[in-house]
Amino acid sequence: MTRRENSSKRRKAFREPRTLILIVSAKKTEPAYFSGLNRHLANPAYKLTVVGRHEDPSRLVRFASKYGSGFNHVWCVADVDEFDIAATTKLAHTSNVSLAVSNPCFEYWLLLHFEHCRAPMKRCGEDVTPRLRKHLPSYEKQDLDFGDFAEKLDDALRRAKRQCADFGGEYLTNPSTGVWALVELLMRASAQSDNPER
Repeated sequence: MTRRENSSKRRKAFREPRTLILIVSAKKTEPAYFSGLNRHLANPAYKLTVVGRHEDPSRLVRFASKYGSGFNHVWCVADVDEFDIAATTKLAHTSNVSLAVSNPCFEYWLLLHFEHCRAPMKRCGEDVTPRLRKHLPSYEKQDLDFGDFAEKLDDALRRAKRQCADFGGEYLTNPSTGVWALVELLMRASAQSDNPER
């Protein structure tokens, strides 16, 4: 067999991109954050699909379970608010959907980029958002710019993990967030595809 024939038979190794799906509870804030994070990580080795649906957490999990077939990871991002998160957690577990819950709201995760806060917070608009605006005076829920958070991502991860370690189950403690686990997954997927030998 000639060299040319041999080389034409060799095929380049093709690696399928990792595919992740993210189902979110809000129409604007969470999709803007995770789309921005995806651009920040800028790695074509995995695909992140962000779907915004304004529904209660249990309906999100049901939707994610149906929509998520064919994806490696299926996540729902939800707030405690006044929902029955314990029932949603059971449903997510039986549906093979990962859940990132924030108590009281996703904005607590955003706040952790700037400060460590352990004081209980009743409502997002009354307690969390005003504190966030001390760091980002122009912050608007419907107009989130990930660039405001990118440099402080490691701080948010460290603070959220510490809060979780100190108090246990994410959604049971106010304030708390499990968003760090999803962000860490995305960062790890990006780092591994940057360095395939890992």
